[in-house]
Amino acid sequence: MATLTISAEDEKKVKARGFLSNKGTDNFSGRIITINGKITAEQQKVIGEAAEKFGNGIVTFTTRLTIEVQGIPYDKIDDFCEYIAKAGLVTGGTGSKVRPVVACKGTTCQYGLLDSFELSEEIHHRFYEGYRQVLLPHKFKIAVGGCPNNCVKPDLNDLGIIGQRIPNYEEDDCNGCKKCGVEKACPVNAAKMVDGVMEIDKDICNNCGRCIGKCPFDCIEDGTYGYKIYIGGRWGKKVAQGQALSKVFTDKEEALSVIEKAILLFREQGQTGERFAKTIERLGFENVEKQLLSNDILDRKQEILDAKLHLTGGATC
Repeated sequence: MATLTISAEDEKKVKARGFLSNKGTDNFSGRIITINGKITAEQQKVIGEAAEKFGNGIVTFTTRLTIEVQGIPYDKIDDFCEYIAKAGLVTGGTGSKVRPVVACKGTTCQYGLLDSFELSEEIHHRFYEGYRQVLLPHKFKIAVGGCPNNCVKPDLNDLGIIGQRIPNYEEDDCNGCKKCGVEKACPVNAAKMVDGVMEIDKDICNNCGRCIGKCPFDCIEDGTYGYKIYIGGRWGKKVAQGQALSKVFTDKEEALSVIEKAILLFREQGQTGERFAKTIERLGFENVEKQLLSNDILDRKQEILDAKLHLTGGATC
């Protein structure tokens, strides 16, 4: 068995930069941030070259849409970082902080209701990069899904966004057809003919937008695009299902402000070592939702950021 020469202190230092120890060796995997799982052909080329020059030639993909180059010797880490920087690439994505954002492919998908790449890139710059030096009680994961198909499992992240298209139903235009095109198009059976009139059960409808344009008499010609936000999801040793905020946001800036308020609330009111799901459980969902829908937390933003919190880690879940 090889003798390990890298100290625990040095290992911890490079882990903070996105380099994780390859078990049983003095080598590391460099975790490259892709912003949202999208990279250019030129960046792919540089990553491949860096893997051959500094690593063992193997490139792997993480569940958070980051890229890891394996087998990088400790003394080659700085050279590796300098090499990938020429393609605008950086390493990171570790620690009790906002983690890299995960997104589905969005509007290139036939079901996409929002541009997941554009939104997740904005979230990346504002909250992954913008809050990179902010210590939290634990990791904070964000996912952006373009529609209710939930391909990236937004409701199993600390905060998840799901694209919405709320049908604008004009009941007076319904002709009570025996074979209703809207009812047939609804994948969750929220649309039903009741006493000769089509009705949409709001408790079942997930705002997928598949019913829009399916009525020949134009009772649902269009829909309002929006953002459904889930908080408190968790995947891991202890699984928690996220809960949706009661409001579907139709303004992007308002939705983004909720993300910032959630991060600030977690920093201020979370206990070191607990995930956001536990914080919500302890404080109560209604209490947390009330805070996220008001502006009190943003009014205290600088005070929260300046507080000496979570200086000693220690995950409890």
